[in-house]
Amino acid sequence: MRIEPFGLERWFAEYEHEADIMLAESGIRSLDAGRFDLDPGELGYVIPTNGDPEFRTRVGERYGRSADEVLFTCGTQEANFLAFLSLVATDDPPGDDGVGSGDHAVVVTPTYQALHAVPEAFGEVTRVELEPPTWELDSDAVADAVREDTAVVVVNNPNNPTGRYHDEAAMRAAYDIAVDHDAYLLCDEVYRLLAEKPQPPVASFGAHGISTTSLTKAYGLAGLRFGWIAGPEAVVEQAWRWKDYTTISPSLFGQHVAKQALGRREDRILEENRELAREHRERVAEWVDRHDLDWYDPVGVNAFPTVPEGFEDGREFCRAVVEREGVVLAPGDLFGFPDRFRIGFGLPTDELEEGLERVSRVIDHPGAAAGGGDA
Repeated sequence: MRIEPFGLERWFAEYEHEADIMLAESGIRSLDAGRFDLDPGELGYVIPTNGDPEFRTRVGERYGRSADEVLFTCGTQEANFLAFLSLVATDDPPGDDGVGSGDHAVVVTPTYQALHAVPEAFGEVTRVELEPPTWELDSDAVADAVREDTAVVVVNNPNNPTGRYHDEAAMRAAYDIAVDHDAYLLCDEVYRLLAEKPQPPVASFGAHGISTTSLTKAYGLAGLRFGWIAGPEAVVEQAWRWKDYTTISPSLFGQHVAKQALGRREDRILEENRELAREHRERVAEWVDRHDLDWYDPVGVNAFPTVPEGFEDGREFCRAVVEREGVVLAPGDLFGFPDRFRIGFGLPTDELEEGLERVSRVIDHPGAAAGGGDA
């Protein structure tokens, strides 16, 4: 097994620590811990290790599923990793348990690297590319990519990095294709609840639907490292077996605060975060227009504009921005599109405004030497 280096994380590791403003962050600004009761009591493992059964029941109800069809994880990253281990990294033949159906995955890209690099480390991946400027999900392309040994079709919706929110019809078409080939549709839905009108989650579509998510991006609770898988019991059970060898149980603090965030506080949290996302999207839209860049008007807090004139590609542009102005953006080649860059706008308003102003200075003076700004 060989896993590709995680390009985005290596880029952040190179520049984020010394930078002033993280304008590539893909989630909403973090909430203050003071909004929650932080005393979970005795600091032991969560028992049982798949998560508190009553809380799993509450989460399962969001998908029309039972407690046994939910597994709590360390963020969405672990949720996806365990799902791929359960579906693709297996030598078991197809069986009544619903797992071991093949070593091939169809992944809709561009997307977060882990969603194609992890299954590719275990098996084989066929990519279905979204095309600019609309980044529309083509169900015919998905159907053409699916094979007899396909275990899972993978979609990130809303999409990272483009901000495209594929409509329910497109998602149900992809689900039907997965069902027809005895495969699963796995949707990373970590941005879903930032939408003004969220669509039904894929795990609610039927027996072949799997949803992964966390409280990181839409709730502003990245530090909890709390997420989950919702899907068929056989897949969730297999993922739990793998989890015994990773983090064993979810974070005790994460589960304690998650119960509060998904309780009576939830509507207020999501209302605040959607309002922030809406206001910031309008600010970035004006900024994009001012600099004559192209983008797809996004859902969530990510956008994927074209590189401004005067720069060879997104990497040259992003390096100039961070070295001259201390602002981190993400070059588009990390997502397979070197003529673009990812910008995140979920951070606090004052940081966003300062970050955009600094990036504007670089765009307005593309040939200036590094260190020319006041970073």
